[in-house]
Amino acid sequence: MRRRLAARALVLVGTLLAVLAIGSIWVSRQALETDQWADTSSQLLEDPAIQAAVATYLVDQLYANVDVPAELRQALPPRAEALAAPAAGALRRGAEEVAQRALDRPRVQQAWEAANRAAHATLVSIVEGGGDIASTEQGTVALDLRALVAEVGERTGLGADVAQRLPQDAATIEILRSDQLETAQTVGELLKPLALVLTLLMLACFAAAIAVARGHRRETLRAAGVGLVFAGAIALVVREIGGGVVVDELATTAAAQPPAEAAWRIGTSLLAEVATATIAYGLLVVAGAWLAGPTRAAVALRARLAPYLRSPELTYGAVAAVVLLVLLWGPTEGTRRVLPALVLLALLVAGVEALRRQTRRELDRRAGHTGEQQAAEDRVLEHA
Repeated sequence: MRRRLAARALVLVGTLLAVLAIGSIWVSRQALETDQWADTSSQLLEDPAIQAAVATYLVDQLYANVDVPAELRQALPPRAEALAAPAAGALRRGAEEVAQRALDRPRVQQAWEAANRAAHATLVSIVEGGGDIASTEQGTVALDLRALVAEVGERTGLGADVAQRLPQDAATIEILRSDQLETAQTVGELLKPLALVLTLLMLACFAAAIAVARGHRRETLRAAGVGLVFAGAIALVVREIGGGVVVDELATTAAAQPPAEAAWRIGTSLLAEVATATIAYGLLVVAGAWLAGPTRAAVALRARLAPYLRSPELTYGAVAAVVLLVLLWGPTEGTRRVLPALVLLALLVAGVEALRRQTRRELDRRAGHTGEQQAAEDRVLEHA
């Protein structure tokens, strides 16, 4: 009884660690991996609601930092100079449509991704200890969108030299201030190993539970699979509930609601992917526990697979083919990274080998029972 209680407690702890591991994997990769940050920024700009919000911001920055009426007065004949101010207002209404169309163009999207990549590279450099461009004493991390403002200005007819006339701090979104850098370094140092540590602790808890549950290991394995499914489902529920809270905090007006919702949905897409993958892994574990079980269907399926499972060449040849297809497909984040893929491969091989040994034992018992039955029948015939 004590072993079963200990196994259940370990499965419960492993499930809680799985929930924390899902969150830490999302935060660490989204916050500390420049490629992930840049890919997410590209997805953000492809959303129509966010395009509209960014277009409005770019036009606001253009009009705040460039004297548009003065630019128009220079282009108009002397008698029409009085029309410069009304024309600037009319131009502003059309400039947002021009900006939104510009944001659909590959060149502007590349400029957006490059700006996000540069900002995040600076952030990572600071988190990992600073460098020549920033330190904990001075400097900030900022997203520089002046190139996008210049693109909008050029497309609205204000000239190709708009970028040269923009102030240094125009269209610059501050991500991190100098007085926050030391805190960012501390958080970064904690985040980097956290995902790996929590994942290893989760696997250790599940492994210890299976080892402790002598005589009930298959049931404990199934419970671990259910725990993974539960952890993934909890992460998805938290994402859904948290989205409502975050969007309500960020969107102070009805107009800001759609871009805020889109930003949360896209920014947490990696969290949803990791949670969904965890559910899939859990279902595979539950399926494996069922296949090793005593139900009539499972026994019949093992009997059908027995001729193939008895041959290591056939078994592991099929495993290698499946693994190769999965790695080429890369359906989950874990299958696209070396270390998680190796862990998954090791667990798969361990499960397949356990199934092979169980099937072989069952075949040996069946063969021994058949031999004993045949000997008994022979003895009956001799006495007859």
